Amino acid sequence: MAKKGRNKKKFTKKLLHKYRLVILNEDTFEERVSFKLTRLNVFVLVTSSVILLIAATTYLIAFTGLREYIPGYSSTALKRQATELAYKTDSLQTSILLNNQYYESIRRVLTGETDPGTLNRDSITRAHNLDLSQIDLSPSKADSLLREEVAQEEKFNVLESSGVSMDFSLFSPAKGPITEGYDLRTRHYAVDVVVPRNAPIKSAADGRVLFSEWSAATGFVIIVKHDFGLISIYKHNASLTKEQGDLVKAGEVIATAGSTGELSTGPHLHFELWLEGNPVNPTDYIDFD
Repeated sequence: MAKKGRNKKKFTKKLLHKYRLVILNEDTFEERVSFKLTRLNVFVLVTSSVILLIAATTYLIAFTGLREYIPGYSSTALKRQATELAYKTDSLQTSILLNNQYYESIRRVLTGETDPGTLNRDSITRAHNLDLSQIDLSPSKADSLLREEVAQEEKFNVLESSGVSMDFSLFSPAKGPITEGYDLRTRHYAVDVVVPRNAPIKSAADGRVLFSEWSAATGFVIIVKHDFGLISIYKHNASLTKEQGDLVKAGEVIATAGSTGELSTGPHLHFELWLEGNPVNPTDYIDFD
């Protein structure tokens, strides 16, 4: 016990033993600065310096912009930009998907593969699947009067039924007798207008040419995209005067009439009108006589 007590006193004495730290001029050996230190003072000073250094570093990393330069940390602005880009990417993917479905519908129209069931419109699908022979389609007197009144109000305004409140009349692409009309039951979503060979075919409204190419089944085909989700299609042409991407005006010549394609039996215009992905009867909005 006495030995342990002596060792403890010896250790305490070493800690508290004073030393002098002197800074001298190297040339003159003149004493510039001197400090009285003990080992305990040195230990406390070093420990305090380390603690202060750790605290300062932690503060800089946690509360200042310097942390952005440390690998693994990102700024709030970068995180916000990354989040916005993620939302935009998701929106673009959705838009691309819708556009692909839209162009696929156009491709089906061009190749004759269009099926009302693929249009994702319940009303057309039901109309196609109904057995009309089992339904009494004779209109009542009141219904006939109402139909006539509505027809007069909506004549030549294809946008009225879509809820767009404005006057939007369509230009007749060609004049002539109709040999085959619009018929959902036979999937003939167009009117066939007899016209002389090389007669001018005109755009039904202002728009941009969406497609202008040759198709084996329907010959030279041109598709024009108009405002408000309206698309007009012109098939069996002898030649095309507009290319994809061209802007056209209502009544502007976009093709010449012919009888091209495997499905054509003579010079005529096969004209289709689509509104928001639905085929509509062109004779409800255009006078071909």
